Amino acid sequence: MRAVTLLEQAGNPVAGNEVVEAPAKSLLNRVDGMPFAWSINCYRGCFHQCVFCYARRTHAYLNIDGVTDWGSKIHVKTNAPSVLRAELAKRSWRHETVAIGTVTDPYQPLEGRYKLTRGVLEALRDYHTPAALITRSPLVVRDIDVLQQLARVAGVSVSVSIATLDEALAREIEPTVAPPRQRLRAVRMLAEAGITVHVALAPILPLITDSPENIAAVVRAAREAGASKVWHNTLYLHEVTRDAFFGYLRERRPELLAEYASLYRGKYAPAHVASGVDRRVREALRSSPRPHVAPIQTRAPAQISFFDER
Repeated sequence: MRAVTLLEQAGNPVAGNEVVEAPAKSLLNRVDGMPFAWSINCYRGCFHQCVFCYARRTHAYLNIDGVTDWGSKIHVKTNAPSVLRAELAKRSWRHETVAIGTVTDPYQPLEGRYKLTRGVLEALRDYHTPAALITRSPLVVRDIDVLQQLARVAGVSVSVSIATLDEALAREIEPTVAPPRQRLRAVRMLAEAGITVHVALAPILPLITDSPENIAAVVRAAREAGASKVWHNTLYLHEVTRDAFFGYLRERRPELLAEYASLYRGKYAPAHVASGVDRRVREALRSSPRPHVAPIQTRAPAQISFFDER
C-alpha cells in the first residue's frame, strides 16, 4: 500500500487529495438483496463528494471518516484489471451480470490517470461477461469503443445519474460533478453509439428536487437525449450519510432542518413522501414518450437497475 499526495502535480484534477494505491486481493464482490449478484469497485472513496451519497459509510470499514474524508482520501485498487481476469478465468465463473460503480463512481477524475474501469471493461469483454455500469461522469464516453464491443459479445447498460437540470442546485448537492448538460451530452453520445443507456433520477431529495417541475424536466431531457429508461429512488439516510447531509442542510438550507429531522426519524422517507415521489415520476414518464433508438444487438442484454424502479 502506497500513499501518494498529489499537491505537487500542477493541473491534476485531484490536486490536494491523498490517493492511496492499494492492490486488491479480489475484485468480484458477491451481493445479496439487490437486482444484481456481483459488483466491482476499482476505487474506495469518491472525489465527487455528493452530499447524499449512501456509500460514505464504506470508509468506516477502514476507520476513515466518511463525512470529512470521503472525497479527500481515495483508495485505488491499482491491479484491478489483472485480478479480475484471474477471477473470470476460473471454470466456476458463470458469466452473470456484474454491476460497476455501486459504491464509488468508476469514472471519477482519478480514472483519467489510472484507467482501471477501462481495464475492467476490457476484461469483461474478453470473458464474455455482461455488465451494468452507473456513473455521474461524462468521462464514460471515453470508453464507448470498449462498451460497444462488450455489448456485442455479452451485453452492457450504462446509467448516468442526473438529479436536476438546475446547475446551481446541482453544484450545491454534487459539488465536484460535471454540470447536468454535460451528462446529458454523454447520454446522447452513448445512445447514438448504440449503447443501452438509462438515466438515474437518483436520489430524489424531498423538498429540494422532488417538485413535479424538476422531475418532469429531467425525464423529458433524458428521453430527448436517447435514454431508453429512467429509474429513480428517494433519499436514503443511514448514519454516516445522515451526518453529511444534515451538515449540508445546516450550511445551505437551514430552513429545512426541522422538517428533515421530522421526516427522517429513521433511514427512509415516510411512505407518503416516497409514494408521492413515485407518483410524480410515473406522471412524468407517461407524458414523455420513449425515444426511438437502435441499440446494439446483444446475446444477453444487461438490463438491470441499481435500486428501486417504479
